[in-house]
Amino acid sequence: MRSIWNGAISFGLVSIPIKLVNATENRSISFRQIHTSDGGRIRYRKVCELDDEEVPTADIGKAYEDADGTMIPITDADLAALPLPTAKTIDIVAFVPGEQIDPLQMDAAYYLSANGVPAAKPYTLLREALKRSKKVAVAKFALRGRERLGMLRVVGDVIAMHGLLWPDEIRQPEGVAPETEVTIREAELDLADALMATLGDVDLGSLHDDYRTAVEELIAAKAEGVELEPERAPAADGGKVIDLMAALESSVRAAQEARGGEAEAGGEVTELRPREQAAKPAPKSAKAAPKETGGKKSTSMAKKTAASRSAKSTAKKASGGKSDSAKSATAKSTAKKTTAKKATPRKKAS
Repeated sequence: MRSIWNGAISFGLVSIPIKLVNATENRSISFRQIHTSDGGRIRYRKVCELDDEEVPTADIGKAYEDADGTMIPITDADLAALPLPTAKTIDIVAFVPGEQIDPLQMDAAYYLSANGVPAAKPYTLLREALKRSKKVAVAKFALRGRERLGMLRVVGDVIAMHGLLWPDEIRQPEGVAPETEVTIREAELDLADALMATLGDVDLGSLHDDYRTAVEELIAAKAEGVELEPERAPAADGGKVIDLMAALESSVRAAQEARGGEAEAGGEVTELRPREQAAKPAPKSAKAAPKETGGKKSTSMAKKTAASRSAKSTAKKASGGKSDSAKSATAKSTAKKTTAKKATPRKKAS
């Protein structure tokens, strides 16, 4: 990879010669402007607005436009005379936890390559120190005529540097948040949690630019003189207000189906118990009912009942059952005993 800047990392009194290499590249497809009637290229020409003549690059300089429109010329010699200690140095000013860096400040990314054999040891020392401390280095550096802020961190066996915007370049989000008072129910949060869990993680390496692929196919077809049929875009809902709960439930169901989950088309979403109910103790009325553990106790009671019924049935079969005459004799004996008891006179108390 071609370096875009040569200098050194200043780590206290340690100087580490390095080369700066772009860590990213723009893969988007670029187009040229043409004259639609004949296909000719449209080019820009730098013309002086005073004499309406084209000006060569060698005769073009810089100027600052004042508030009243006055142009204040600034030469390269003027800028070179300004004190810029970071012109050839990445000056580390602090080591902080990575969480302190706001992602909004992140800008372009670079790889720092050790420049020469003598730079290998101090480069490795800084890399291992960053690893062990689990911190990132905040540094100042100059690139393309201006001083910038940077963050150094370890990526594999390489030190990478992210350009950072200065804190005063981050705009405050005034008037961006919704101004309307909104109440979010616990059930809605539970469904949102379920949707997040169902979508799960993703291998970022598997993601690609579908639009760029479609543009490449379009260009290839045009080059061969083939006209592609346009695909129908999904109909817009026109900002229609939707039922949030229904939309969340449908989203969870669709995500489960897409992930090969247990949900079937048109099936019900797994019932979710709100977090606030899960934390509540069991009601007192539950103490009267026998406690069941995994259904073991209810199974045991069912077995005992079945055994009792079986024993009664077996005893009845063993006795062969009572005949009608035996039942009649038993009834007569019972009647005689009852008559004898009634006939016996009671003794009177003297």
